[in-house]
Order: sequence, then C-alpha cells, then structure tokens
Amino acid sequence: MIDFAQSHFALFQLPSDFVIDAKLLDARYREQVALYHPDKFATASDAERRASLQAATHINEAYQTLKSALPRARYLLSLAGVDTQEETNTAMPMDFLMAQMEWRESISDAKASKNVDALENLAREMRAEMQALEDKLATQIDAQQDFANAAMSVRKLRFMEKLDQEIGDAIEAVLY
Repeated sequence: MIDFAQSHFALFQLPSDFVIDAKLLDARYREQVALYHPDKFATASDAERRASLQAATHINEAYQTLKSALPRARYLLSLAGVDTQEETNTAMPMDFLMAQMEWRESISDAKASKNVDALENLAREMRAEMQALEDKLATQIDAQQDFANAAMSVRKLRFMEKLDQEIGDAIEAVLY
C-alpha cells in the first residue's frame, strides 16, 4: 500500500523542486491512480476498499498540491519548516500595495464601462505578472533556498490570484 508519510514529490518520484515536469507529474499521477483506484477493489474486503479509497484520496490531494504553482510553493515551504503566514501576515511592500490598488481601480473602471477588451487585457497583464512572480519563486526556492523571501512571494501570488479571479468575475458580469 501507499506510504502516507512520504512527500508528495516522493509519491510521484519527482525531485522536490518548485519547477516540475508537468507532463511527468501527469503520467505518474495516472500510474498511481490506476494502482489504487477504488474500482479495482470493488470485490475486496471492506478494509482493502477503505485503504484503496484513502490511497486514491491521498494521491488526488498530492496531485492537486503539486500541479499548481501556489499550492506547490506553499507545500515546499512547509517541507522546509516555513510558515507562509498568509492569514496572519498582511504586511506588503508599499509599491506592491499601490500597484494592487491601481489594478482594482482599473478593474472597476473597465467593469463600470462594460469594456470586455480592457478586462481581457488586464487578465493577460495579470497572468504575465503572476508568471514573473512564479519565475521569481522558482529562483528563490530552487536556486537560492531563500525561504523567507519566497514566503513573501507566496503571499503576493495569493493576492494576485484573487485579483485575477476578480477580473474573471468582472468579465462574466459584463458578458452575462
């Protein structure tokens, strides 16, 4: 059966790095799911069915954690003993806060004027900003092991993901 104590990276036989091979992760995920899928244990004992369900749940949670940048960064930092303090530490650099206020104002203006093109441009810009921050996280975590600054980058990325969601919600509100 599955070793629940091993890291998510070990489960999928991947190096414990922020930058991962997404195709390899997908392939290893499918391999693990095939081994422990509850349908394979339909005629097994109750204990074996329960164990396969627990394994499948663990595999799915591990995959969800590793496939996206923000949860993967959080997980790597937790493995290094670093709390990202997303709920308790809201301190951000002033320039970042000012930029977020400008983003929110731009979103609000574009939504008020029902300008889908402007919202879609904001969405592209936001995703580019998020990608740049993910690249920075890769350097901070994998190359520099600068976990304190990586925790700040995680908090920033979380903030940006919320803004990206707001842009998506604004586009939906304008279109529908």
